[in-house]
Amino acid sequence: MNSTKSRRKVAITSTENGDSGDKLDQLLLSSAISNGEDLSPFIRKTFASGKPETLLHHLRHFCRSKEAEIEEVCKVHYQDFIMAVDDLRSLLSGVESLKSSISNSNSQLQSVAGPLLTSLDSFIEARNKCQNIALAIQSLQICVKLMEICSRANFHMSKSNFYMALKCIDSIERDFIHKTPSSTLRRMLEKNIPAVRAHIERKISKEFGDWLVEIRTVSRNLGQVAIGQASAGRQREEELRIRQRQAEEQSRLSVRDTVYALEEEEDDGYFVGNDGNDVYGNGGTATANAANAALGFDLTPLYRSYHIHQTLGLEDGFKKYYFENRKLQLTSDFQVSSMTPFLESHQTFFAQIAGFFIVEDRVLRTGGGLITKMEVENLWDIAVSKMCSVLEDQFSRMRTANHLLLIKDYVSLLGVTLRRYGYSVDALLDVLNKHRDKYHELLLSDCRMQVAEALAADKFQQMWMNKEYEYSMNVLSFQIQTSDIVPAFPYIAPFSSTVPDCCRIVRSFVEDSVSFMSHGGQLDFYDVVKKYLDRLLTEVLDDALLKLISTSISGVNQAMVVAANMAVFERACDFFFRHAAKLSGLPLRMVERSRRQFPLTKARDAAEEMLSSLLKKKVDGFMTLIENVNWMIDEQPQNENEYVNEVIIFLETLLSTAQQILPGQVLNRVLQDVLAHISETIVNFLVGESVKKFSLNAVMGIDVDIKVLEQFAENQASLVSEEEANQLKKALVEARQLVNLLLSNNPENFLNPVIRERSYNALDYRKVAIISEKLKDPSERLFGTFGSRGYKQNPKKKSLDSLIKRLKDSCKSPGSHHWSGY
Repeated sequence: MNSTKSRRKVAITSTENGDSGDKLDQLLLSSAISNGEDLSPFIRKTFASGKPETLLHHLRHFCRSKEAEIEEVCKVHYQDFIMAVDDLRSLLSGVESLKSSISNSNSQLQSVAGPLLTSLDSFIEARNKCQNIALAIQSLQICVKLMEICSRANFHMSKSNFYMALKCIDSIERDFIHKTPSSTLRRMLEKNIPAVRAHIERKISKEFGDWLVEIRTVSRNLGQVAIGQASAGRQREEELRIRQRQAEEQSRLSVRDTVYALEEEEDDGYFVGNDGNDVYGNGGTATANAANAALGFDLTPLYRSYHIHQTLGLEDGFKKYYFENRKLQLTSDFQVSSMTPFLESHQTFFAQIAGFFIVEDRVLRTGGGLITKMEVENLWDIAVSKMCSVLEDQFSRMRTANHLLLIKDYVSLLGVTLRRYGYSVDALLDVLNKHRDKYHELLLSDCRMQVAEALAADKFQQMWMNKEYEYSMNVLSFQIQTSDIVPAFPYIAPFSSTVPDCCRIVRSFVEDSVSFMSHGGQLDFYDVVKKYLDRLLTEVLDDALLKLISTSISGVNQAMVVAANMAVFERACDFFFRHAAKLSGLPLRMVERSRRQFPLTKARDAAEEMLSSLLKKKVDGFMTLIENVNWMIDEQPQNENEYVNEVIIFLETLLSTAQQILPGQVLNRVLQDVLAHISETIVNFLVGESVKKFSLNAVMGIDVDIKVLEQFAENQASLVSEEEANQLKKALVEARQLVNLLLSNNPENFLNPVIRERSYNALDYRKVAIISEKLKDPSERLFGTFGSRGYKQNPKKKSLDSLIKRLKDSCKSPGSHHWSGY
């Protein structure tokens, strides 16, 4: 064996005793060669010094020094070689013996292994056959599984279960087509699979197109049912509120102790989709599922198309296709036909939109990402914009309040329906509120026509009510009864048919106004309803009654009925405002706190004035008998004059009828006006040219007449209050003060401001001057002997003369409009 020796670096040693430079260079070169360093510096230095022979000499010297080392090494290795040859020779003899041993062993092995090798060949052959059979079985199993999957795919295709068919095809492509041992089968599959996919895509596209057509009809029916259920829910809420108001009213009035149990009815009107969840994500009911099934609200074709397109790798394209088609459908739904009036088609129009977004809400929540929330909101924004535009246009064309109310109610139901599904409907409610004024103007116009028709049909006769239901319908329903006791029938009401007819019109106005304001997003709308109710009463009903009073009343009975109607209307107006408050959800105590002035004041005053005017005309007919009075009677009369008897008979006859119709306050005001007219007529007759002069006895006769009239006024205390009876008596104050002045012993007291203000404040000084001068009688039968110097002048006549003189001087004062003594 050759041993390798590692190189050793030769260290540079210093020369002893001042070696020469050549010796040093030789050592450096030897060290560099021994260490395997680069010799180029030595070569450059040698050639630079111009002494290359020195370098060659050093190199030859180095070679010679190494030859000795090589020779030493060879000697050492030769000895080793000799020893190795000896060892090899000894081994050679061992190898020969080993060779013969191996040969013998091989012969034995051949003799023993021959049969085994034959068996091994048979085994290998059998194993190869087994492997081939296993491979064949494996191939057959693959083919069998492949054929089974193909069979399942064909079965699903025959059942139009395209999604499962595609799953089978995907399994074939993924797991079998590259493993199929049959090239024929592989080529058949590679050829038919794309054809099958194309067929499925065509079929599913057609099915999806059919669903898009069908879902429009389904959406319309779905929207109609959903809005109908919202309407039913609103009706139930209204019934509950009515029952609650009735309970509160009974409790407030303490009529009877009644306990109301207000039970909330469950609203099972929410729709559920194919996942069986309601709109709030809770478990759906069997009833709702049945409703959905009855409507054909089935999203299976849509989801099947979506899943198949997902399988085909066309998911994004299908999403876009679905969204664009639904957007196109929504746009076409807004094509309002000009051939069909919007009033007839608005329910279908809005039901279609409601159903559309109910379907989209279901697709959003159960479609697995088929449509996004942002896309649904975009569709809703488009729909809201279009609906607002359509409503603005249609409302601007409408001329009938009822039509506008019908559409508004349906739109509000649409809002209630879609709000349940999370859609914002504030923009729609804003459009409805925007047309609030127009609706009420149309409603006022309709009521104006209805009131005119009701007043034109009135015959100014008291209503007859033969049945209790008539009394309830015409009296109790408007709370215009004066007693809680139901009268006996037949019942003659103290008003004509105008009252219940107009009350029905006003009540309908209130209900329509509240209906329009309700469900519009505004909770406190009583002030709005009250404002328009005021307008109806003051601008419509009051003006219509004024026109009726000024143009159609020609008799006392008619005027009396109209005046009685106005008294009933005063109670009815309280009911109108209470009714508006109830419907608006406002507590009655708040309405009762803020009672308003009677809004029909003008008509009431005109009716009473008309009745008074007609009565005055009647009275004037009887007052013409005053001309038959003997104004120069010699004796003091004991009885009243004939004209007073006739007037009293007329007034008592009038009262016997009027007290059955007119309330006490109205009757008091009318009688007070009539009696004041009688008093004024008596005074004016004395002032007039018909009476040239009259005696003191005639004044005493007038005093008797006035006492009879005053007694008549006092007798009315049984019909009116004592205070009102005193007011009737005060209506005769002008005639009474005149008679008192003429009969007084000192008429000149009239000139005293204090006495005049206390006792004669109703007298006009001009009339007093004229009448007093007519009482001046030169006959001594009345005032004594005025020509005789020795006769003492009557103090009363002296006082009267002084009064007449002062009054005449005041009347002659230029520019005098009132007596300076006043």
